[in-house]
Amino acid sequence: MPPPSGSVASMAIADSTQRAKTAAEVFVYGYPLVYSLTETAGFAEGHSSLPVSAPWNEFGYARELLGPETEFVSPNNDTLYVLAALDLRSGPLTLHVPDTADRYYVLQFVDTWTNNFAYLGRRATGTAEREFLLVGPDDDTQGPDVVRAPTGIATIIGRVQINGDADAPAVHALQDAFTLTSASQDVPAGVPRPDPRVREDLRWWEALRVDLAAFPPPAGDAPMLELAATLGLTGAESPYVDPDPELADALVAGAAAGQAQIEELTRGGVAPRNGWMSAMHSFDYNLDHFGPGTIDAPEWRIADRRQAYAVRAASARGGLYGNHGYEANYEFIYVDDGGDQLTGSRRYELRLEELPPVDAFWSLTMYDVPRFLLVANPIDRYSIGDRTPGLQFADDGSLTIYLQHESPGPEREPNWLPTPAGDFRPIMRMYQPRERVLSGDYVLPPVRRSM
Repeated sequence: MPPPSGSVASMAIADSTQRAKTAAEVFVYGYPLVYSLTETAGFAEGHSSLPVSAPWNEFGYARELLGPETEFVSPNNDTLYVLAALDLRSGPLTLHVPDTADRYYVLQFVDTWTNNFAYLGRRATGTAEREFLLVGPDDDTQGPDVVRAPTGIATIIGRVQINGDADAPAVHALQDAFTLTSASQDVPAGVPRPDPRVREDLRWWEALRVDLAAFPPPAGDAPMLELAATLGLTGAESPYVDPDPELADALVAGAAAGQAQIEELTRGGVAPRNGWMSAMHSFDYNLDHFGPGTIDAPEWRIADRRQAYAVRAASARGGLYGNHGYEANYEFIYVDDGGDQLTGSRRYELRLEELPPVDAFWSLTMYDVPRFLLVANPIDRYSIGDRTPGLQFADDGSLTIYLQHESPGPEREPNWLPTPAGDFRPIMRMYQPRERVLSGDYVLPPVRRSM
């Protein structure tokens, strides 16, 4: 039987339960920081989940569209990537961007907390040849071509539009023309290392401890730091090498509960329309640092910080390094018109009476559930969109896309987007969305079951 209310034992249980709840809240808060720094370090050190890497402060170039071999959540299948892990603590960098002759590209700048703090490219700064100076948070250099990172480490996620295999040589030449140069001889320090003596089930917490010390959050996050301190996360020495058993139990339980909360958050938070959930405002959690190309306006900020932390964690889990909605809008769907989970055991149709209104391009990309990865298929097609050759339109101008695991037949294969055998979740991407998308007036139709 449970201990009587008010007893020492019951109070101890209450304290333990509260500590685990605190740990879960801090886990959700810190999840994007640890995740992004793990990916950034992996990219610079050659063990990233992306099939490309480069040393600190140098660009790496993905020469082919990402496919099912890529163990990275929800990668696009539309652009060739230009990626760089920046350590601006070793000094400023000069960034050169080529003239892309109106070809769509974007360089998205992301800090260690996954905040998008700057954009350069077709929408934000045009496509002419230019140079920019990239500086860290302690560098007070001013000027119209200065991009200041709010954290000493940052990431550039660059995307360059490609229009089929024949377009690859032109895009490769453009990729090579994106360059970074440094006048400093200092060796980048890179990502801090957790204490290797910490046991496996507490290593995430140790990573968060050293990451928090190296990349402090903004002043507005002070209440979360106070909670983190109660778990030993702000100490100069690791409390997890020889941890207090009750603290260790609370951290393990909190991590499990926090991860479960994040998984649940990836499927909720936005009221669906025709089954589609919009990520239009899923990257509005940046509240403190607005550089070139960002929009510093109330409609593009999540004012409640605790809500912002939850949205940030879910966005990292479901689509790390996604853009603000004004750069590229993402709509995703889990269910058919009957409200049932989309699965490869059934056949579906998506009939677009009006194509997505964009100033760049649009695509529908297929991912499995729950990993959110691309899945191999017999025709090597992972997305379908306005640049897909041979699409067949109806006489009224509408486009029907066939979503199923097996071929719909030769006459329909030009419009076929293969699905995994199991559950799936496609994403509609709209690059440089027009006002009808931004206002919500454009609504995607439901995915209808055809059997």
